Amino acid sequence: MPTQSKPKKQSNKPSIELPPIPDKLYFTISEVSKLCDTKTHVLRYWEQEFEVLNPVKRRGNRRFYQQKDVLLVRQIREFLYIHGFTVEGAKAQLALTPTPSSDILLLQNILESLTQMQIILSS
Repeated sequence: MPTQSKPKKQSNKPSIELPPIPDKLYFTISEVSKLCDTKTHVLRYWEQEFEVLNPVKRRGNRRFYQQKDVLLVRQIREFLYIHGFTVEGAKAQLALTPTPSSDILLLQNILESLTQMQIILSS
């Protein structure tokens, strides 16, 4: 009688590999949700908890995130989900982390895109 293998238990931790951030000025909350593998209601909660996360709000209270906001969401996500910090601990880590300049953000985005291309090309 052949033995059946059990499906592997999936980890509760979110994936570390996130898609590259497109070169756009503004992102909707649903786009940020997909780019950061985080639900929209969690993003709204983080806006209340983290004062530095403050997307532009337009007509009808629609949120528009800039690239710096997307990177900040990814950083918050890493502190909370990957490193296991509490919200207060993540706030403390953000206070200790220097905010990168726009040039550094652009270079990080380019590096991320090139890495993704390399993965695709090597497949």
